[in-house]
Amino acid sequence: MLRRLDSFLLCLLGTVGLATVLPCRGAGVSVFNILAIGMIANMFFLQGARLSRRAVAEGITNWRIHLAILLCTFFMFPLLGMMLHALLPGMLDSAMWTGVLFLCCLPSTVQSSIAFTSIARGNVAAAICSATLSNILGIFLAPLLVGILFSRHAAGGGGNILPIVGQLLLPFIAGQIAQPWIGGWAQRHKKLLSFSDRGSILVVVYTAFSEAVTQGLWHRLPPAQIGRVALVDMAILAIALGLTHLLARLSGFGYRDRIAILFCGSKKSLASGVPIASVLFAPTDIGLIVMPLMVYHQIQLFVCATLARRFGERAED
Repeated sequence: MLRRLDSFLLCLLGTVGLATVLPCRGAGVSVFNILAIGMIANMFFLQGARLSRRAVAEGITNWRIHLAILLCTFFMFPLLGMMLHALLPGMLDSAMWTGVLFLCCLPSTVQSSIAFTSIARGNVAAAICSATLSNILGIFLAPLLVGILFSRHAAGGGGNILPIVGQLLLPFIAGQIAQPWIGGWAQRHKKLLSFSDRGSILVVVYTAFSEAVTQGLWHRLPPAQIGRVALVDMAILAIALGLTHLLARLSGFGYRDRIAILFCGSKKSLASGVPIASVLFAPTDIGLIVMPLMVYHQIQLFVCATLARRFGERAED
């Protein structure tokens, strides 16, 4: 799984490079915008189809660990983003701070959270349910948090609920309705549908960065700014890892549950973030806004992979 994630990061970087060298222009812009909207809707439809009703129900029952992870994801992170913005307003420009605050509003990852919890010998069942529940609630909570934070901390931003309902929520509900009929097929073809999901993200990234490049992205985003984004992202991840570990320990969770809370509560989903950004923000802004998320995603993979291996080796001793 980690190898597949690494290859996907290479695909993302290649997509950004392609958009830099050969951005879509003219009539191609409308074509790719329509294609991106359709592929996003299809991705959330298939997510609904793959998720069984039983998994949704189980995601609610173990409420203590789920509550801890959801508090880290949707409460601790936004507060952390606002704190850093207040302490270091000049560290990044307004577009990058918008991206950082947007990052803090997103749900946790699914695949990597489960993979790292398994490697570290944590509670995999809890990680599966919590990461899934986080992504379901993220459809509702991420746009809400974006509206709350950006009304105070950013110039412009999302908040229009109709695109969210039309492109994300309704397809997901439709997938859940169709799940009894196509759920088995979706489960049997997970690998094929995984390519579809990742292809959707790549199309959205190419469309967003093409628009941003034509608007002078790399003139507005010098290398020094990317370096400062990486520093802010590393600070967010380090503080998030420390706070989730402390919260789990103070709340009296066992070792395996603490591992699940650590890895599910400290990460942010690129797979959910890019489609949500494409709905909430203007096309000219998406390239800049998702940059902190792309950087954070790569950092969290390398850091959490190292931690997971160490926890796993410690559990075996």
